[in-house]
Amino acid sequence: MSRPVAPPDRRLMLVHAHPDDESSTTGATIATYADQGAGVTLVTCTLGERGDIVLPELAHLSHDQENALAQVRVVELTEAMAALGVTDFVRLGGDGRWHDTGMVFGPDGMAAPPPDADEASFWRADLLEAANALVPLIRDRRPQVLITYDEFGFYGHPDHIQAHRVATYAIALAAVPSYRPDLGEPWQVQRVLWPAYSESQMRTMIAGAQAERQAAIEAGEDRGEDFFADFDLDSGQRPPMCVADDDIAVRVDGYPVAAQRFAALRAHRSQIKPDEFFFALEGSPPGLLWQECYRLAGGAPPPAGATDIFAGLSID
Repeated sequence: MSRPVAPPDRRLMLVHAHPDDESSTTGATIATYADQGAGVTLVTCTLGERGDIVLPELAHLSHDQENALAQVRVVELTEAMAALGVTDFVRLGGDGRWHDTGMVFGPDGMAAPPPDADEASFWRADLLEAANALVPLIRDRRPQVLITYDEFGFYGHPDHIQAHRVATYAIALAAVPSYRPDLGEPWQVQRVLWPAYSESQMRTMIAGAQAERQAAIEAGEDRGEDFFADFDLDSGQRPPMCVADDDIAVRVDGYPVAAQRFAALRAHRSQIKPDEFFFALEGSPPGLLWQECYRLAGGAPPPAGATDIFAGLSID
């Protein structure tokens, strides 16, 4: 989809790996700025063909059976974008250019590339080729702020890591006046942000997960594995997406757009269970856990205590 002829003054681009990543990681931010009339562009790098299907009735669509999950995920993404108020969402290189790599879990509990990742997988994409698919989008949409993952992809997913690499390279190339003028007029992104959890958020989430686990044990229920319940920050364990509070540059309050974010999460019904931890927040009062937090990864620093991703920028 193309941007409007006269773009809004404030423009945000997000580079995510699969459908549903945008809603689970940055959904409140997307809804907040779409509501405010900012230009929001979502670039999704794959169609999520190898996602884990949580609906039994769709199990036949998996990559090792009919391999038809991609179409479902595009429909879900379209529904999620309607919930968040976004009309400009594209797939990097066009639908199906690069495939979802899939993942396995390593002994550290983090995601890693599967041994059977094929040549068409995003993990194995040529970095320059993939960056050259993003450069014209950056030059056309002209975002002042771009959000993507950190170097570890939040939790190690190979496609998240590759999205980080591609976005980082494309941001640099897009700003070079002499680089590929056929890809559009140069554009310098003013600020790059990486999503993260602050330590104070993580402590609250861990405490809640551990309390739920204990209550389940006492009730004789088996809640299975819980990613957050197994961490102990005081022992030196720190999930890779967790950073010190002082390292958070911007905190976006997601409470005012909660309904939109939850609607977007529910749109991804093939991937997100109704009892997923995301929904534990629903109905709770405003507070720390509603924040979507970001580290400054490049460009102009925001003012201290910023709650606006555009704070302090020169808007043109």
